[in-house]
Amino acid sequence: MAAESIAIPSTMKGWAYTQDGKAVNVLQFHTDLPVLTPKDNQVLIKVIAAALNPVDAKRMLGLFRSTDAPFPIVPGYDVAGIVVKVGSEVTKFKVGDEVYGNINEHPTDHPRQFGSLAEYTAVEENLLALKPNNLSFPEAASLPLAIETAYGGLEQAGGISAGKSILVLGGAGGVGSLVIQVAKHVFGASEIAATSSAKKFELLKSLGADKVIDYTKENVEDLPQKFDVVYDTVGQCERAVKAVKEGGNVVEIVEGAIFPPASFHLVISKGSTLEKLKPFIEEGKVKPVIDPNGPFPFSQVVEAFAYLDTGRASGKVVVHPIL
Repeated sequence: MAAESIAIPSTMKGWAYTQDGKAVNVLQFHTDLPVLTPKDNQVLIKVIAAALNPVDAKRMLGLFRSTDAPFPIVPGYDVAGIVVKVGSEVTKFKVGDEVYGNINEHPTDHPRQFGSLAEYTAVEENLLALKPNNLSFPEAASLPLAIETAYGGLEQAGGISAGKSILVLGGAGGVGSLVIQVAKHVFGASEIAATSSAKKFELLKSLGADKVIDYTKENVEDLPQKFDVVYDTVGQCERAVKAVKEGGNVVEIVEGAIFPPASFHLVISKGSTLEKLKPFIEEGKVKPVIDPNGPFPFSQVVEAFAYLDTGRASGKVVVHPIL
């Protein structure tokens, strides 16, 4: 695909907000947002699919205002799409490449003004990777932030290997569903337990959980078994530290009170992490989990955020197709 064959408009359609608040109150559809010219180290992506994350909703509420971009803000961290223009210093990608990634290097520190919930977005090449051949664009969009969080947290915890056990709190969520798979197939954990509601037991077992715990009936702190690592995706640190073995580690990804031996993990976006995990994805060992209520069409982004806010999604809430 030659660069000169792609016509890039000067304006685009997308979702943006000009004040902080819940999506239902502040997010609006725009038809005249500017299409950015990529910087020397960036590529311009025609967005095909995007995914929502809890950090999007927190950002929209103004929780990162002191380090955030100016209004109007187009939300969206996860993207999958096609490169339509490259900056002068870009070496990894060319026009026509199918790519995916988490487009904000740091989730709360200066996230970009124009995210993935628009027709185009400009992204640094080091945050992106080539889309795995076996994934659709919606499947690819569902992965980056969640799989980078899963992998980074497990790496931070250390001690995950053959013979080791892990407990995942919130195993059916966007991050939890990937922690199960990455712990099993990438790190080689021998025993994986996870919490969920009873209706999601089969999903967790299909992902590789050896034991599933109904959090509505059992408290993890009361389990007779203790675990080498506890990965808490739901913000129950006080309970998590009571379920870990002496000398074990607890990973916490929800901001709040942290109790020893827990440590907080904040994801950093790296295309190299996606590249490292690509063989596991292409071999089908690590699979995307998209909530069955989606993908949501581009016209229903507000409804998608409302659904995300219920906390009942299984896997990721995906938006596709983008216009």
